[in-house]
Amino acid sequence: MVKPVGEFEISLLDTRRSEDFFMLIDNNRSRLEDFFAGTVSKTKTRLDTEAYCKIIDIRIKEKSYLPYIISDTKTNDYIGLVDIKNIDWSIPKAEVGYFIDHNYEGKGIISKSVKHVIEHISNTYKFKKLLCRAESNNIGSISVALKNEFELEGTIRRDYKTTKGKIVDLNYYGRIF
Repeated sequence: MVKPVGEFEISLLDTRRSEDFFMLIDNNRSRLEDFFAGTVSKTKTRLDTEAYCKIIDIRIKEKSYLPYIISDTKTNDYIGLVDIKNIDWSIPKAEVGYFIDHNYEGKGIISKSVKHVIEHISNTYKFKKLLCRAESNNIGSISVALKNEFELEGTIRRDYKTTKGKIVDLNYYGRIF
C-alpha cells in the first residue's frame, strides 16, 4: 500500500532504509522509550537498527507485524509510524500503535494516517477487531483513537511499567468491524 495523504505518504516500511528508520526513532527516542520500548531498545545504534530491520522484514513476510511508515513527500524523510502488532489471525484481531515525529505534531497527520492504515488493513486482511492502548493521561494518543472510531473499553489500573519504572494506568480502546 502506498497512499498519498496531502504532502505525506503512507507505505509499508522499506527495511532497506534502516538508516532513515534509525533517524526517526533516534530523533524521538526520549518521547518513545516508555511506550515503544521494544522498538527503541532494538534501534540503539545504526547497526542494531539494520539487524532489527532484517527481523522486521521476516515478520512482514509472515504477516506477524505490519509497520506502516509515514513519509514527507517533499523531503522523503520518515516522519511517523503506524504499526499493526500482536496479530491474532485466529479471530482475526490486532493492536494498533502510532507516533509522529515531534516536528509534525498537532497537524492531524497521525490521525489521517491511522485512518488510512485501518481502511487498508480492514479491507485487505479482514480484521474483526482492532485494539489500541494509551496511557490514561496521553491526551494526544487518546484523541487519535477517538477520531478513528475506537471506543473506550476500559481502563486497566496499574497495567504497564515504563522504562523509568513508573507503573501507569492504560486505557484500552477497541474498534469492531
